[in-house]
Amino acid sequence: MKVTILGTGAYGLALSLMFNKKVNDIVLWTKFEEEKSLIDKHRGNDKVLPNVKIPENIHITTDFDSAINGANLIVIAIPAAYVDDIGKMLKGKIDDKVHILIASKGIERDTCSFVHDILLRNVDCDNLAVISGPSFASDIANMHPIGLSVATKSAKTEKLLKETLQNDSLKLRTTDDIVGVEICGSIKNIIAIAAGILNGMGYSESTQAMFITESLHDIKALINALGGNKKTILSYAGVGDLLLTATSNKSRNFHLGYLIGSNAGEDIINDYIANTTIEGLYTLKSIYKLLGNKKVNMPIIDLIHDVIYKARDPKELVTFLMTKK
Repeated sequence: MKVTILGTGAYGLALSLMFNKKVNDIVLWTKFEEEKSLIDKHRGNDKVLPNVKIPENIHITTDFDSAINGANLIVIAIPAAYVDDIGKMLKGKIDDKVHILIASKGIERDTCSFVHDILLRNVDCDNLAVISGPSFASDIANMHPIGLSVATKSAKTEKLLKETLQNDSLKLRTTDDIVGVEICGSIKNIIAIAAGILNGMGYSESTQAMFITESLHDIKALINALGGNKKTILSYAGVGDLLLTATSNKSRNFHLGYLIGSNAGEDIINDYIANTTIEGLYTLKSIYKLLGNKKVNMPIIDLIHDVIYKARDPKELVTFLMTKK
């Protein structure tokens, strides 16, 4: 059994440790030789996942073809903006027996496509799954109890993931609602930015809880409007991930919002954006455009978009909450 993880960011590294509990052939791929050398030398990357060591039996490579050759399961754990590139690299190189697990979250900016649709442009794969849920990479890596949603329409892929990934510290709950899980995984990062703004402005946890509750209602309606199962909002990918991402300063999206809400200064905010992967910023423009294309009304997204990109007063978030029907 060979598992190949494309991406050596915090989440990719953390997932390699989870698979390592049951799988004896794991390959991590990065296109950056400097990153490979760093991980090889220190058996970890303290910049993205401090104080976590990667076992010697997990192999790191920059050779894409050797990484995917013979893989039974390929895990995509890169920023959503680069999934199309990976799809093109995979095109024509895997057979119908290979399983693919998508851990990337977001919506493509130009096309408004979800990640699984981006991949399927170039890769013909029936054994496809999407994973999402309340899980900081550091918590996964340190073997804290974690629950994740896995969405797949393939019984074979569901079985494989439960056999290789589920263990005594990681619980999987499965669904066939790929669209719903992807919506939850994408939009929670945007909501987390707004929750961080509220926190930065000094509003109480009670106000933040109010905001999260109102957001849950809107996300449920969005899932339904885009063809998903509205019950998915009650899953690990839904309320679970939203609660975590929108309440913790360990969340990069929440922290960005905090910097904005607390008037940290343009230089500090821009430096944080330049040196941190903040999926919510990428996804905000995408979902704003998607809602317009689909003629779906979601005022909270319009407001967050205008606060971030049009200098709208963040205090209007509270006005919105109090006047929302």
